Amino acid sequence: MKTTSLSLSQRVDEALRDTRLRIGVKTLVWLAALYPLAALSLKIVSDPLALGANPAETILHVTGDWALRFLLLTLAITPLRRIANIGGLVRFRRLLGLFAFFYGAVHLGCYIAFDRYFVLGEIGADIIKRPFITVGFAALVLMIPLTLTSTRAAVMRLGGARWQDLHRLVYVVAILAVLHFWWLVKRDVTEPLIYAAILAVLLGYRIIAKVRKRSAPGSGSPSVR
Repeated sequence: MKTTSLSLSQRVDEALRDTRLRIGVKTLVWLAALYPLAALSLKIVSDPLALGANPAETILHVTGDWALRFLLLTLAITPLRRIANIGGLVRFRRLLGLFAFFYGAVHLGCYIAFDRYFVLGEIGADIIKRPFITVGFAALVLMIPLTLTSTRAAVMRLGGARWQDLHRLVYVVAILAVLHFWWLVKRDVTEPLIYAAILAVLLGYRIIAKVRKRSAPGSGSPSVR
């Protein structure tokens, strides 16, 4: 009788707090997140011609796209859970963030292996001289401390406030990642423009939420991540 009075968002939130169901959902997220890499790997092994005239470029494009997508999905958790009133969604933010770093690392590894053939001198020159590689590399480097401190133990060690301050670097990472893609594209910027628009909405939501929170009577400084 009690569940009949709950709204759909409350039911979903309650379901996500159930340990067994949450494990099942996280398993599905894992499978869905690994599928793009599995599909790409299968093409490389079984049908390399499907990668087009420039396989290295295709591999870099796919892995980079998914790194950026998971990064934006990570940032989308806060607006979604607040708008839909489903607090349990926050339990998936860390996992999505880790996949963003994972695909970013794979993207970098593919660049090193397939584009520069492990020639460190050329890699270093690219990082210094080519702006789109500079910002892309910087984005991945900034993700390292976020990944290493993504655990509950890290939150306890750093303290909530310091942890929040550190993890606001994700906004810088996202901006650098979009710039990396934008500067990479030479002609048609439609796709990076779409990602930039999504990022603008996600960041704009946080700015508006912060302003409203501060202007509310008796409110303190908000914690919107």
